[in-house]
Amino acid sequence: MYHNILVPISFDPDRDVSASLKLAQILATPEAKITLLHVVEQVPAYAISYMSADYMAETRKALEAELAALAKTLPNAASSLVIEGHSGRSILDWAETNKPDLVIISSHRPGMQDLLLGSTASQVVRHAACAVHVVR
Repeated sequence: MYHNILVPISFDPDRDVSASLKLAQILATPEAKITLLHVVEQVPAYAISYMSADYMAETRKALEAELAALAKTLPNAASSLVIEGHSGRSILDWAETNKPDLVIISSHRPGMQDLLLGSTASQVVRHAACAVHVVR
């Protein structure tokens, strides 16, 4: 059983967040702290000029609302957080600072591109200082 669980959430259509949330509930102690984290990748400078001025602010607000709604489905007033950066590195940096004892991360089925580039889940598995559970 774990006391401090980090669940990175991806809103990609091929990711099933329900499995990660169920697993967090199963593996959590009754008083566990569960944190849902979403990382917003930075938009390249050449692309941002084609977006409206409030696009990023509105996107962030929508992501925060969606993540907060997911957190409400979990016990013990789970928290939610949206940060900016590179997904794998940002998850690892957050984990290093906040010291969860478990990270539950979802992953897609690996393909050839993952052998060359790596995925967020594989980066977290390789470099996290705590236990990592990958859900497919």
